[in-house]
Amino acid sequence: QLEFVESGGGLVQPGGSLRLSCAASGFTINDLAIGWFRQAPGKEREGVSCISSDGLSTDYLDLVKGRFTTTRDNAKNRVYLQMSSLTPDDTAVYYCAARGVCPRRVGTNLAGGYWGKGTLVTVSS
Repeated sequence: QLEFVESGGGLVQPGGSLRLSCAASGFTINDLAIGWFRQAPGKEREGVSCISSDGLSTDYLDLVKGRFTTTRDNAKNRVYLQMSSLTPDDTAVYYCAARGVCPRRVGTNLAGGYWGKGTLVTVSS
């Protein structure tokens, strides 16, 4: 049962903020790059962000640059996604997964492991 457990999703109004948490269950994340992904209703899954194992490098899907920030706390075995200026287009189930290393193109490279069940973010007024 090696997996991530995502939490923090919910209903938020457009322009609002939300912080997602990704907790590792049964393993350590210290040597892993961690990515966030999302899948909106009727759309393909896309990569949202990636953070390197040491937390020094991050990359984001162009659509979320400047609005989303991913951080990690290896001591707590957790990764976070701080989302701001949310729009209805951000509505999706958000997942985290181990990347090994961050890919060159975050948005389209969907390779990952230890997928969680996801947490639903709904942006609506």
